[in-house]
Amino acid sequence: MLNGKTIVLGVCGGIAAYKAAALCSKLAQAGATVRVIMTESATKFIAPLTFQTLSRQEVAVDTFDEKDASVVQHINLADSADLIVVAPATANMIGKMALGLADDMLSTTLLATEAPVLVAPAMNVHMYAHPAVQANLRTLADRGVMFIEPGTGQLACGYVGKGRLAEPEEIVEAIRSHFADEKRLEGKKVLVTAGGTVERIDPVRYLTNDSSGKMGFAVAEEARRMGAEVTLVVAKVSTAVPAGMNIVRVESTMDMMDAVLARLPETDIVIKAAAPADYRPTERSEQKIKKKDEALTLQLVKNPDILQAVGERKTSGQFVVGFAAETQNLEAFAMDKLKRKNCDLLVANDVTAEGAGFGTDTNAVRIYDKDGLVEAPPLMSKAQVAQRLLTIVAERLTRKEGTDECMQK
Repeated sequence: MLNGKTIVLGVCGGIAAYKAAALCSKLAQAGATVRVIMTESATKFIAPLTFQTLSRQEVAVDTFDEKDASVVQHINLADSADLIVVAPATANMIGKMALGLADDMLSTTLLATEAPVLVAPAMNVHMYAHPAVQANLRTLADRGVMFIEPGTGQLACGYVGKGRLAEPEEIVEAIRSHFADEKRLEGKKVLVTAGGTVERIDPVRYLTNDSSGKMGFAVAEEARRMGAEVTLVVAKVSTAVPAGMNIVRVESTMDMMDAVLARLPETDIVIKAAAPADYRPTERSEQKIKKKDEALTLQLVKNPDILQAVGERKTSGQFVVGFAAETQNLEAFAMDKLKRKNCDLLVANDVTAEGAGFGTDTNAVRIYDKDGLVEAPPLMSKAQVAQRLLTIVAERLTRKEGTDECMQK
């Protein structure tokens, strides 16, 4: 799994730096090319020569110590990485990452890379629990940074609690799992919808909703990370559209329905995270409606249901995931929607709950199938929700394909 992969290992200044040597050794033995970056503080705990010997690669410490004139070292490191692992990650480095600071070789490389980043924190129990550190961790998680939780036990400072660097074996296993996930949806075509549709009243006014598109974007980005070919159908959103996938821009619910159904036959997985408007004006004025009377009456007509249309047309080999934003009777409404619209999974959330509404960077969802509740993860970042959801989809799709093959035999 690690053979041929380039892993940039960032080592920060903490007593746990000695464990990073064991991690470096295990990664190299597994076939990875390990390129080590140490902070100046890290060199106070363990010598760069140790990592150079274990990795058979030069160790980077000083941003201005350019050993190869043909490249800029921190850019070369950033571009070469299939994964950057920061272990141990101190509170200081986590803070730099959250703020986008770049004042040493490691933080500069992290700011320049487009590779995924895995962080293994290690620090005093009170430092780890400090609101500033926890806020920084949430900021990084919202950006898609992955974490290995620190262990609980005796710390070098004498305290007992959470803050001990995860064992090298645990970190290696997390790295293996990361690269395994990269291939879980390889060869699959995934269509994701995101945002709130717009129903025009006249050229300057419209009906819409509070959907930001963040959940759909998180799902699309995670599907791409897992190796899928992703098509993202985007309506009105309040955040930047992700790159690296086929983007189809739409405005109205009818536009979105046409875009989805036109691509349905060639799609393996449909994830309907958008919030299409349920109604549209019966008539749309071609000119701005002038203010005349005390009241204005709009007649609305029901829009077609995109998810239901997909459910009616899906083949036995396709997998459909719906979303439901509710304010009451969550489970009852979710199960009813799943069955009526022929979904394989339905992700429901109570948008009145703190941290789970439109526009937030976090979500608290419940995932259902035809038999009821599958999983109810705690409040987490939308990137983490997307990862958990697509892991379930990949597992079920694999089982489904295996069952189909057995039936054919």
